[in-house]
Amino acid sequence: MSRFLPLLCLLLCVSGAQVPVTQAPAPAAQPITALPAEPGLSAGLQRVLRGLPPGVRVGVLVQDLQTGKVLQTKLPDTPFIPASANKLIVAAAVLAGRGGADGWWSTELTVPAARVGQASVKAVTLRGSGDPTLSVSDGPYSLRLLAKQAYARGLRVVGQVRLDDARLVWATWKDAPIELPMTALRLADWHDSPPLSAETAHQRLGAALIAELRRAGITVKSEEVGEAAPFKPYLPPVLTDERGEPLPPDLVVPVSQRPEQGIASVRSASPAEFLAATLLPSDNLNAEELLGMLALRPAANGTLSGGLARERAFLGRIGVDLSGVVLADGSGLSRENRQTPRSLVQLLHAMYELPYPLSGTPAEGSGFPDVVYRKRQNAFVEALPQGGTGENVPAHDGRGGTLARRFLGAGLDVRAKTGTLPGVSSLAGYITAKSGHTLAFALMMNGPPESPILTLRALLDETVEVLAAEH
Repeated sequence: MSRFLPLLCLLLCVSGAQVPVTQAPAPAAQPITALPAEPGLSAGLQRVLRGLPPGVRVGVLVQDLQTGKVLQTKLPDTPFIPASANKLIVAAAVLAGRGGADGWWSTELTVPAARVGQASVKAVTLRGSGDPTLSVSDGPYSLRLLAKQAYARGLRVVGQVRLDDARLVWATWKDAPIELPMTALRLADWHDSPPLSAETAHQRLGAALIAELRRAGITVKSEEVGEAAPFKPYLPPVLTDERGEPLPPDLVVPVSQRPEQGIASVRSASPAEFLAATLLPSDNLNAEELLGMLALRPAANGTLSGGLARERAFLGRIGVDLSGVVLADGSGLSRENRQTPRSLVQLLHAMYELPYPLSGTPAEGSGFPDVVYRKRQNAFVEALPQGGTGENVPAHDGRGGTLARRFLGAGLDVRAKTGTLPGVSSLAGYITAKSGHTLAFALMMNGPPESPILTLRALLDETVEVLAAEH
């Protein structure tokens, strides 16, 4: 495990700000030593890639995760448009930020501290983690359960419902390809019919909460949906003794000056489930919602650029070479995104070496990452589509998705993220080679918009099959 310790230190937390990286100049007296040559491509891969259509460039990097050896490369440090392979970034950053598969999101109802325990309150405020998995009435993570809890705590009359949704600057997403506003409070029920403006989202969510409070037996007097009351930190008055000398401040905060306190709270399921619902079908809205969660104040500044800065800081912390990397959105719809084969493989390597296990995984033992991988307990890997299943299995079963009909009959264990835009086809993930070793690979093809995508996809699949056979 000693070789995993540097990565362990890097993955312990995700910063809310981008950390600039500087390089110290090499001492002038030292001779410059040539870097070892990249291995290049095997004859087998060269043969496959001779079938590339005109004008299409390809980037390749393959690494054996058991030995750490880089096996095959072609343009490994060239920036390519990744398309939906970009979703790997936001998924990994969210999983790390939530503390792994054992993490969760939360939503609560709060009232002024002075009104806790009272049957009638002027206002009740909905506050949340910014996740998109809260539902109106389905299951334990719902507005319905919050309302039932509030009633059980003795709440009977509410003057107004308020929402704490000002922690995200929705307008910073207005020019993003997703063309939908990201808001700090969202409902899973909106997925197939998302609100087209932040104002609509505010009203729809407030109306849903009002209806659930009334359903639970709580009277809500106003139909108007308000905004969370601003909170100003309490500054205790300056105290002096009889000689005018300053005294320590009183540590007791008057109840009227305290933050609002919760009267009901619910917790989400593991984020691994939502990550699988994002990566398996390559859901663009889910990916942008995850990026919006990363952008929330106070961890970030509430903007699209703030969420992207948190992603970039995460990549830097796990040792990804950010040269040429450009982050423009969470979904990969933007053609401004750039990843290199090296940056993607370094991310895949980090998420393999220090896995966030699903339940039931042994917490110690030699070969821990490999054990977790083989037992299908690596939360990040199990959120990826798996090739050749011929079926699309929901949740984090690691099967189906966008690879369900690819690699049919090949007998290969391929778990990888696809990426497709006009002229762009990518595939990045893991494969078990003939040797039994797990390989991390990134294959990226960029060409003219009219490039035949089915041809590119077929070449990617054949490349993966050759990789498995050669190693």
